[in-house]
Amino acid sequence: MSQAEQPSVLIDRPADGVARLCLNRPAVNNALSLELQALLARHFSELAEDTSVRCILLTGGARVFAAGGDISSMAGVGPIEILQRHTERVWAPIQHCPKPVVAAVCGYAYGGGCELAMHADIIIAGQSARFSQPEIRIGIMPGIGGTQRLVRAVGKAKAMQMALTGRPISAEEAWIAGLISEVVADEQVQEHALEQARLIAAMPPLAAEQIKEVILAGMDASLEAGLALERKANALLFASRDQKEGMQAFLDKRRPAFEGK
Repeated sequence: MSQAEQPSVLIDRPADGVARLCLNRPAVNNALSLELQALLARHFSELAEDTSVRCILLTGGARVFAAGGDISSMAGVGPIEILQRHTERVWAPIQHCPKPVVAAVCGYAYGGGCELAMHADIIIAGQSARFSQPEIRIGIMPGIGGTQRLVRAVGKAKAMQMALTGRPISAEEAWIAGLISEVVADEQVQEHALEQARLIAAMPPLAAEQIKEVILAGMDASLEAGLALERKANALLFASRDQKEGMQAFLDKRRPAFEGK
C-alpha cells in the first residue's frame, strides 16, 4: 500500500492492554486535516468501549508529532463554516476518553498538535521536541482548547507568553513549566512511552479510570469539592474484585492479576 493509500491514523496493539494510535501524514508533518481529526475521534470512541484496552499511546512517529492545523482547509473559510465544523464535538471523544492516554512527542507539537498533546494524561517528549501555539502569527488564536488547557498546565504568565508571541519552547522549558511529564533522549521516546503505557495497562483499570476522572474534575473544583470526589471514588473501589486481589497479593507477596472488575 502506498503512503497516499494509507489511513491518516494508524492503529496497532504493541503490548497487552495497550492500543497505539500513530498520526500518519508525514508529507505535511502530520497536519491535522478534517479527515485525520474525524478518524482519530472515531478510534478514541471505539477504544473507550474496548475492555481489552487499558491504556492508549498517542504518537506522530519518530520525526514529528503534529505541526498544527491544516491551513489549506481554513484559509478561505468564513466564520459560519468554522463554527459549523464543531471541533468541540469532533474532539470530545479524545477529551472525555476515560482511559489513561500517554503521548510520545518527537519534533514539532505546534498549534493543534500542541493542543492534541495536551489532551494526553502523560506526555513523554524527546530532547529536540518543541511546543508552541503560533496561531496569532496567522491572525487567529488557539481554537481547540489551547488557551484553556495551556493556562491550566503552565499558569497565566507562561501561557500568555506562548499564545501572544507564538514562540516555540523547548522540551526542557516545557518540562520546567509543567507542560510535559518527562524529557528523554530522542531515540528513546517511543520505547519509553510504550514502557509507561505498558506499566499503566498492568494496573487495575477501574482504579486508573477513577484516578483520571477525579484529578480532571478536581482541577476546576474547590479543594473541598475535590476531596469529596476523591473520598467517594476511593470508597467505591473497595467494591471491586481488583481491590481484593491487589491487597491480598500484597499480603501474599505475589504479583496481582487485575481483571478490571
